[in-house]
Amino acid sequence: MRKLFLLDALALIYRAHFAMSKNPRINSKGLNTGAIMGFTNTLLEVLQKEQPTHIGVAFDSAKKTFRHDQFEAYKANRQAMPEDLSAAIPYAKRIVAGFGIPVLLVDGYEADDIIGTLARRAEEHGFEEIFMMTPDKDYCQLVTERAKVWRPAFMGNAPEVLDIPKVLAKFEIERVSQVIDILGLQGDAVDNIPGIPGIGEKTARALIKQFGSVENLIANVDQLKGKQQENVRNFAQQGLLSKELATIQCDVPLPFEPESLQYTGPEEGVLRELFEELEFRQLAQRVLGGGEAAGARAVANKLKAGAGAKAKAAPAGQMDLFGGAAPPAAPVGPDDRQAEWGDADPTTPPPHHPATKRTLRDVPHRYHLLETPADRALLVESLRQQPEFSFDTETTSTDALTATLVGMSFCWLPGEAYYVPVPPDDRAATLAIVEEFRAVLENPETSIVGQNLKYDLLVMRHHGIRLRGKLWDTMLAHYLLEPEQRHGMDYLAEAYLDYTPVPITDLIGPKGKGQKTMADLAPSQVSDYAAEDADITLQLKHVFEPLLLERNQLALLLDLEGPLVPVLAAMEEEGIRVDTEALADISRQMTGEIADLEGQIYALADQEFNLGSPKQIGEVLFEKLKLGGDKTRKTRTGQHATGEEILTELANDGHEIAQLILDHRQLTKLKSTYVDALPQLIREQDGRVHTTFNQAVAATGRLSSTNPNLQNIPIRTDRGREIRRAFVPRDAGHLLLAADYSQIELRLMADFSGDETMRAAFRDRLDIHQSTAANIFHVPLTEVTGEQRRRAKTANFGIIYGISAFGLAQRLKIPRKDATALIDAYFEEFPAVKRYMDEAINKARDHEYAETLLHRRRYLRDINSRNGTIRGFAERNAINAPLQGTAADIIKRAMIDIQAWLDASPELHTRMILQVHDELVFDVPVAEVPVVSEKITELMIAALPLPGGTPMDVEIGLGDNWLAAH
Repeated sequence: MRKLFLLDALALIYRAHFAMSKNPRINSKGLNTGAIMGFTNTLLEVLQKEQPTHIGVAFDSAKKTFRHDQFEAYKANRQAMPEDLSAAIPYAKRIVAGFGIPVLLVDGYEADDIIGTLARRAEEHGFEEIFMMTPDKDYCQLVTERAKVWRPAFMGNAPEVLDIPKVLAKFEIERVSQVIDILGLQGDAVDNIPGIPGIGEKTARALIKQFGSVENLIANVDQLKGKQQENVRNFAQQGLLSKELATIQCDVPLPFEPESLQYTGPEEGVLRELFEELEFRQLAQRVLGGGEAAGARAVANKLKAGAGAKAKAAPAGQMDLFGGAAPPAAPVGPDDRQAEWGDADPTTPPPHHPATKRTLRDVPHRYHLLETPADRALLVESLRQQPEFSFDTETTSTDALTATLVGMSFCWLPGEAYYVPVPPDDRAATLAIVEEFRAVLENPETSIVGQNLKYDLLVMRHHGIRLRGKLWDTMLAHYLLEPEQRHGMDYLAEAYLDYTPVPITDLIGPKGKGQKTMADLAPSQVSDYAAEDADITLQLKHVFEPLLLERNQLALLLDLEGPLVPVLAAMEEEGIRVDTEALADISRQMTGEIADLEGQIYALADQEFNLGSPKQIGEVLFEKLKLGGDKTRKTRTGQHATGEEILTELANDGHEIAQLILDHRQLTKLKSTYVDALPQLIREQDGRVHTTFNQAVAATGRLSSTNPNLQNIPIRTDRGREIRRAFVPRDAGHLLLAADYSQIELRLMADFSGDETMRAAFRDRLDIHQSTAANIFHVPLTEVTGEQRRRAKTANFGIIYGISAFGLAQRLKIPRKDATALIDAYFEEFPAVKRYMDEAINKARDHEYAETLLHRRRYLRDINSRNGTIRGFAERNAINAPLQGTAADIIKRAMIDIQAWLDASPELHTRMILQVHDELVFDVPVAEVPVVSEKITELMIAALPLPGGTPMDVEIGLGDNWLAAH
């Protein structure tokens, strides 16, 4: 049986682009590959799951179409295509060709016309199954017994196939051809098809159900009433034109040759090179299998088979530690990289590298396995003489707090590295070997290079060693250079060194029950893998250091991010005690409240239904209760949209059931995410929760945390705040102390903008929101009302995030004209703030990045986009990134200074245990509270003096739980 799939490329690329717009995938060349990746995955899903015998992919012509001749304003209101999306289209065409699929394009026609034509021709040629793959509802007009619309999977929903019965039900019509009548009547704002004014989707359906067609509606216009009759009479010709514009043409001059659409498989060489260029490593493995990488691994395994204390043969060169000839720097040393890049702009990403990456088999190297005391002693002596070396650990787990050490690797010359195994099942012997390296690992004058050094630091702490040298972390270096890219070592090696490291799965196998740990392998099996890690890390350091220097960011790494690593490690190791009884009490209360909310919702709906099902919620709200009128929205799968924004709009319109559903969602999420989950994260060894602080995740520079995510505990709701009650000090002799920067981003805005009114308010310790209200409402400070202060507060925080009049109106629940007046009054009273915002945007347009006080950058590659929505998002980031990023830098500096003071005060037993947004939390003995609170306040205020002298302020809270302290 012949099965033909015809794909609408641009519709699928648009869908992929906007699905990933909040989490862009930027490769090392600065290309946003999210849309390309999403499109490729969609294509691959069809090929693998549906196994079409024939397939083609249609693209829109860049030239004007026949519809522009019919209606000059056709698509005139469309925003310009985002640059990332237009850059994706040529790649999509190459990917389609690489899969061996014809690219279908005819000048003067759109993809839907091409697909419609081929679908009709395929039916004439006897094809049994024809699927038009697109999220576009317009294709429903083409559905026949054999030709169906295939709507791809989206947001976790399964693909949807629309046949004749489903189309008739979806549009509430009798004939498929009436889809065109509905589209013509309602028009299309995206394509600028005008339709007839006053007729939306629901009205169009009702009219076509009554009259059958646009032509019959016009002929019977006298049966209509009022404004609707007037509009249909006056805009009849416009309605007929709109129907014509909405009609997909099935007579495109395109020959139908079934053999050219027959799928025979991909062009592997073409795809491999293209995936390499786009840095789609996992996709390449999934589509093409082992290929070159498999060959590399086979050779690597052969090399491992003979691993031992003897080094491998290498070309003549510098003498190594054991008297042999050391290889030249490989894969790429600093001199090679400099020669390769020359005097290029340091903001330029690495150039395009060859499709075939080098591997361990291709480059000269000398990796040593050191198992004897004599060899280790010689290594220690050599390390003592090095001002810098890279260091890496091999362990049994990715959890640094529970991992057992298996071995250590060292490197100070590219291409030359050493692996020292330890017996993981003999802790005493392991500690003895580790002790041999104490002097070099704890030497404060040595620079220790590593990838994700916090992990190695924690592992070594559990084995009695503190890494006291200057920490040079390649993961953090790349995070500063490209904050929104990936920072894993394998990715960095491929992107910057043209080198593919040995995958860990070659040693321990794929994930699953049968996966081994490093402890299950002989040292000779681990040696090359471990030594390679240290070697590659050192080479990455040589690449990143000059880039950081050029961008004035090396100090940010060495003086802030590097020194913060041991601070975070100490906090993770300390953990925080959680009161399980308090959580159980909160859980019981929430269970009762959830049940009560369910009862109220069911009563208002007059039925029970699944509150965890968006589909059932949509049916109850919009079909049974008829809420929202013509404003209801549908998802791409045809379900009613019931997201937070939709429900909030309904709640603001006075629909109680919508607010109750929002409350129910919030409570059930809090209960499952925190209240019921936190007890499962308590470690048996100490009864504490140990969150992991992530330094290289948030592009703004802020820290994030996982397992549990403490940054996302809601604090604006009573129930969210209540969860903090379960976080408690270690015992009755301690209190929790919370130190919170007060309005730090507003203070930064005052300082950066130079607005003297705002600066004076902070200097005089006035209530900034009351002061703002007094200025913009022109009333004395003492006469500011609570409502005026609330509006001023919302404006203060909203404006630094680039809030619009529409957004401010929604947040304050006031008319948009009042919100516009409020913003105008704000900028009239604080003109320097408006000037700062405009200058920030203009500067970002020139450089395509925004920068903090300490030169942390947030790249804004869309700041000059022709697409207004995307450009607006970048402009808001241009204003806020310097504020939020500088705030992050300030609290990081304070953490380093406070920890240094605590370390220098052995008589104190206070511990810093949490960092959340602008707040630090400490576990403090009661007797130490006076001295600790005073010193912490002092150090936080002085962490980073602002250039304009605007003072910082810190609020201190104490309590027997986090809620009470906050």
